[in-house]
Amino acid sequence: MAVITGAAVGDALGGATEGWTPEQIEERHGGRVRGIVGPWYPNWRDARPIAPYHKGDGHITDDTLMTRALVEVYAKRRAHLDAYAMAEDLVPLMIGEPRWIPELESTALLLQRVFLAEKWIVARLHYGHVDPREAGVGNVVNCGAAMYVPPVGVVNAGDPHGAYAEAIDLTGAHQSSYGREAAGVFAAMVAAAVAPGATLDGVVSAALAVAHDGTAHALRAVVDALDGWGPPPSSDDEERELARHVRATVAPFDSVGPEYRQMSMDARRPSRTRSIEELPAALGLVLGHQGDYRGAVLAAVNYGRDADSIAVMAGAICAGLGGSDVVPTVWLDAVESASEMDVRETGRLLAAAAADILAADRRRARRRLEELDAIDSAPVDAGTAGLVTGERP
Repeated sequence: MAVITGAAVGDALGGATEGWTPEQIEERHGGRVRGIVGPWYPNWRDARPIAPYHKGDGHITDDTLMTRALVEVYAKRRAHLDAYAMAEDLVPLMIGEPRWIPELESTALLLQRVFLAEKWIVARLHYGHVDPREAGVGNVVNCGAAMYVPPVGVVNAGDPHGAYAEAIDLTGAHQSSYGREAAGVFAAMVAAAVAPGATLDGVVSAALAVAHDGTAHALRAVVDALDGWGPPPSSDDEERELARHVRATVAPFDSVGPEYRQMSMDARRPSRTRSIEELPAALGLVLGHQGDYRGAVLAAVNYGRDADSIAVMAGAICAGLGGSDVVPTVWLDAVESASEMDVRETGRLLAAAAADILAADRRRARRRLEELDAIDSAPVDAGTAGLVTGERP
């Protein structure tokens, strides 16, 4: 449950500051944000560029709505998912089941709330009948797939490589290039965070073990930049310095550019050298706060830019490491009330599904070990010699 509640609270807090700079956030709110705040514009229904979304006041965003939908698919299938599950089960939830959308303050289809990059899932899979494994090709490359993959990490608890592989398969229906890569790496980090005895160093090791291309370089740059950074920030000035340090480290890998609302010409295009900003930024803020949930999430909220997704990632990792108790109850209660959503119930639903999936994994692993033992002890002949020795018979 911790990963889901931790991510949802980060999402709700970060939604109010998404798209702005740290300086603009402080000017708007009279200082750094320290909890749930109201919408940027009181007349949110008409204000541009965010109309008609009521961001702030504890409302979850599409990050959590998509996460909830994925949890429902896991609860239905009770099995690991792939790109075909997106087409067969997630898309129908997006287009066929109206649900309460907090930012719209109305009941609507999930499709009507998500960003264009997520609408792509429906356009390609439902209307285009594209092979689910390839449907993500051609979409804008962003964090859209990474923002809802924490459940993949939970159902692969303790197996970062398994989480990476599942997320890469699953999100092939949505994203490509470094957007898809980030989803795989984030799922691996969550899987490492929820393992028994997990540590922040273990989460970092898992990320670096599975990451490729620009994502790997961005994560390594952040880890190196935060090495020896010192104790967590104890003042607003130290918080600002941490955010500037993280942003400067991530900027060379981020295709969006310095102006979040005025993207560079090569923004969100496939690349072997780029990374989404959100994942390495979240890791940097988590490292700067040494895994402390409150500190890392508030750092993400005040970082601005894609603050809600950065806070989702920071929140999921820290809550995975620390458990449900690290998520402030006062924030969680307020988010559930404002969003009219039982976030805890979503966590329990995922936990029940994950228990069944992990039990099946255990049975499968035992059968495989028995098969390997049988192969190892079988008489060597032309058919088995190569299996045991690794050589061709």
